[in-house]
Amino acid sequence: MKTPLLFIDRDGTLIREPEDEQIDSLEKLEFVPGVITALSRLAKSRFKLIMVTNQDGLGTPSFPEEDFHPAHNKMLSILAGEGVVFDAQHIDPSFPEDNLPTRKPGTAMLTPYMNGDYALAESFVIGDRATDVQLAVNLGCRAIFLETPNRPMPEFTPEQQAALALSTPDWAEVARFLCSAERTAEVKRTTAETDIHIRVNLDGYGPTHIDTGLKFFDHMLSQLPHHAGIALLCECRGDLETDEHHTMEDVAIALGDALRQALGDKRGIGRYGFALPMDECDAFADLDLGGRIDFAWDVNFTREYVGDTPTEMYKHFFHSLACALQANLHLRAAGENNHHLIEGVFKAFARCLRQAIARNENDRSLPSSKGVL
Repeated sequence: MKTPLLFIDRDGTLIREPEDEQIDSLEKLEFVPGVITALSRLAKSRFKLIMVTNQDGLGTPSFPEEDFHPAHNKMLSILAGEGVVFDAQHIDPSFPEDNLPTRKPGTAMLTPYMNGDYALAESFVIGDRATDVQLAVNLGCRAIFLETPNRPMPEFTPEQQAALALSTPDWAEVARFLCSAERTAEVKRTTAETDIHIRVNLDGYGPTHIDTGLKFFDHMLSQLPHHAGIALLCECRGDLETDEHHTMEDVAIALGDALRQALGDKRGIGRYGFALPMDECDAFADLDLGGRIDFAWDVNFTREYVGDTPTEMYKHFFHSLACALQANLHLRAAGENNHHLIEGVFKAFARCLRQAIARNENDRSLPSSKGVL
């Protein structure tokens, strides 16, 4: 798996930029609020941290190196004390009028990252200038614009706007966005019988919308974002004039595939989960996201339909979901009301999933003694 990168600007992004735009003394060193906490979190993520900065005239009489390094090294020392170490620092000392290709938004300093060894499409440039957004365009990655109080927003070109993934003054929001971006997936599945679009975010960021053409099935699927804490977009156009089978089966396959993709390398997750009661019904779910498939079902309905969906299809739905998710899933429920019975199963599964996908940011090890899932 290729590693994504965070190309991070320095002045105005990591540390406040003074009016003369030159941090040439320790007295001028001041961190942007929230940046240390956010970077401490990002340092534990899958991203490599790369500093990219323009330092006008560095090494010339207008900005001697002996004035630059004390503040710069102090900044690095403070960050390192919080676990933040940059994999590389790229500093361009030219003046704007030099028009050198090494100066942002030029990419000449960054060619080692453009040879296909890194996941540039999953990478981001973080900065407080339109040139940082343009650098993202030039690199083929996306941009996060850090808004500066009392400074007007730049007018981005359509190309820059398309690359802009987030604009915010809040470093905490940057960290939340980037960590949640690790756990998203989108699946489009088209067959002769169904046309399905599913998008999930395991950390709950993003819109939720469910429309399969089966109203009761939509009601059941809506339990997943509510009780699993995920964001779910699920749209399906199926051959309901034939029957409900293909819609429910193919949604299960696409949903399981999306959840599996969003889990990524599964580092830090809970892996296991389990269950709850639903009114007069008892519903139990056991889940293991360990990569092996096993399915057990013990739910007995007394009606052929609940709403507009056949009750026989729910066993097949969850079996198909378990196979696509590559999980052990055991479900059982008992009760009198068939609506409560299947809703209890969905809620139990959702709560189970919530526990299993929960991630410990302080422990990103694999939850397996085998060292692989």
